[in-house]
Amino acid sequence: MEYAFDAMATQSLPIEGESARFPLRRIFCVGRNYADHIREMGFSPEREAPFFFTKPIDAIVQDGSTVPYPSLTENLHHEAELVIAIGKEGSNIPVEDALEYVFGYAAGNDLTRRDLQFALRDRGRPWDWSKGFDNSAPCGPIQRREKSDLPAETQIQLTVNGELRQDSTIGHLIWSIPEIIAALSSAVRIKPGDLVYSGTPAGVGPLVPGDVCTVTITGLKPVMTTIGPRE
Repeated sequence: MEYAFDAMATQSLPIEGESARFPLRRIFCVGRNYADHIREMGFSPEREAPFFFTKPIDAIVQDGSTVPYPSLTENLHHEAELVIAIGKEGSNIPVEDALEYVFGYAAGNDLTRRDLQFALRDRGRPWDWSKGFDNSAPCGPIQRREKSDLPAETQIQLTVNGELRQDSTIGHLIWSIPEIIAALSSAVRIKPGDLVYSGTPAGVGPLVPGDVCTVTITGLKPVMTTIGPRE
């Protein structure tokens, strides 16, 4: 097939311990899924239906990369997140069957232009420009854990230059992994290659050029990102 210009190469992530890579399709993110983070954002935590936003697939940044400080912001924030890698296609999936669709998990960082997010939110406008910008989705290697959940005591931490900023467990998720998958699949058909960033705990905060930000989750390879100068 002939294209008018060179087609974009398939985006992918390494699979821990394997030579094969995980080809990527879409990135979904869950908003407000830890009660303590909801409070620090100025809202009251309620178990309302989960809501999602998306990032472009070429926003993926692999472990060890340097990310230029993005435009349109003076308040870039880190958000440590457990990433769910989808390995099976489905829609309208019951909660009790949801883990059948899990390929594995990874450590991720939902980088956010916080000042832009607040400005958009206050005007009732979509969050897209605050979340879906270039290099906004650092993600570590995927650990294959097919059809399985993670223990509630699985720890999620984030450090900046060695200083602990975020520290929680996935047992504090408002919506569990199976519930996230079920809710997402009621809105769209999920397919192999989809990633789901599951939400961040309290402790989000600013990053500046020169910072080294590392997300660590029990049993998974960490993802480390260096913030470079503004382009």
